Amino acid sequence: MLKFVFWLLAGVNLLVLAIGQGYLGSFRTETREPARLKNQLQAGKLTLLTQEQATAPAAPPAAEEAEKPVAAVPAPPTTYACTEVGNFLLADGRRFEAQVAALDLGDRQSRRNVAGQDISSYMVYIPPQGSKEGADRKAGELKQLGVTNYFIMNESSPLRWGISLGVFKSESGAQSQLASLNKQGVHSARIAPRYSASKQLAYQFRDLDAATRTRLEKIKAQFPEQDLRNCK
Repeated sequence: MLKFVFWLLAGVNLLVLAIGQGYLGSFRTETREPARLKNQLQAGKLTLLTQEQATAPAAPPAAEEAEKPVAAVPAPPTTYACTEVGNFLLADGRRFEAQVAALDLGDRQSRRNVAGQDISSYMVYIPPQGSKEGADRKAGELKQLGVTNYFIMNESSPLRWGISLGVFKSESGAQSQLASLNKQGVHSARIAPRYSASKQLAYQFRDLDAATRTRLEKIKAQFPEQDLRNCK
């Protein structure tokens, strides 16, 4: 009986020893890292990380596609709604009109009449004396100085009770007369321009682009006495 127990215990010990040495295979999955990696699918593509790599913050995910640059919107071309040039006397207006015809603006070009005043002559005169009696008295003084060519302006004149000493087409002619009167002792005489109503011309141009506006300015430069301005 004792021999049976002895050999039974010896057999159990041998069995445990064989299992421990792996002679009979393993009854549990190996948990050590090299063996576990062998059991992974596509284990050759796996990479072991160092501690620094494992604890480093994750990089932000790359954008699926780079942002496309926004195309610059071209600025709208500059236009001039209304440009006016003038005011021309009739002869100059006709010359200006002939030159701007090359711009071929069609119905974008128009002309309008402008009321104006031109200097028609120059008058040498003595200012109003306040009354007919005062004008007569001044006329007597002129006679004493040898001046006989004069005219007392009556009630219909803006220079009522003044005395006209001559009307001249040019300013230089009036200046010569004034100098002559000064030599005769007349020192109160003056020179004033005389105006007459005239018709002047102004030209309007609409919806001009920058290039056409520049060409118009070059034409206008040949008429330096005229203005180029914006209009409505």
